[in-house]
Amino acid sequence: MSTSELALRQGLRDTRRALARWRREPGPVVRGWFAGALGFAIALLAAVLVISSLATPDPTPLFIPGVKVPVGFGDFLHVLERNSLVLALHALACVAGFIAGSSLPLQAAGMSGPRRWVHERARPVAFAWVVGVTCFSLVTQAYVLGNQGAQIADQLALSPATLMLTVAPHALVELVAVFLPLAAWTRASRQRRWDELLAATMATVAIAIPLLLVAAAWEVWIWPGLLVRASPLFG
Repeated sequence: MSTSELALRQGLRDTRRALARWRREPGPVVRGWFAGALGFAIALLAAVLVISSLATPDPTPLFIPGVKVPVGFGDFLHVLERNSLVLALHALACVAGFIAGSSLPLQAAGMSGPRRWVHERARPVAFAWVVGVTCFSLVTQAYVLGNQGAQIADQLALSPATLMLTVAPHALVELVAVFLPLAAWTRASRQRRWDELLAATMATVAIAIPLLLVAAAWEVWIWPGLLVRASPLFG
């Protein structure tokens, strides 16, 4: 049996064991994931508030479904698609952590010469990719959402802080959901439990999907009403 097959079988065994253990006692690990994801979400929202307060608003009219324009099921699907892409990016980072921390060392142990050298050097590259994905996700989301927040606040005559209050109910749920895989990666890296990351990817994505459905529904059908009530333009 090749080292790749051995690594695959070992990875599947580790995944099954981790999932079985978490089913018996889910509380500690799930609380750890949610605490980490909530930390990411709060940091991002704080950055968005700062950027939206400092950015020059774009005067281009921005049409929010449910505010002066009709809202439909297609708007719900659009929000869900956008958030699902972010979740998928973070889940891939979690899988990369599993490959780098657990699978590659097993494969390298059974190799020699140039192939072993390549596998050993691939591990830090994979770790760097995960860190890069995390930083890229946080920075781009903060920049895009901050500028969009400045634009919405300006057009609805709201302060960025007031706008953030209307956004917070669905944004916290949405961001916690998409950051769950990265929270699992952070927890595993501290505990050196790379073998659990494939199971963590599956579990966090399964938890995140219903949260994203709830957050998207709130953003499309409830948030516009909050904006209308908060804006003096509709008084």
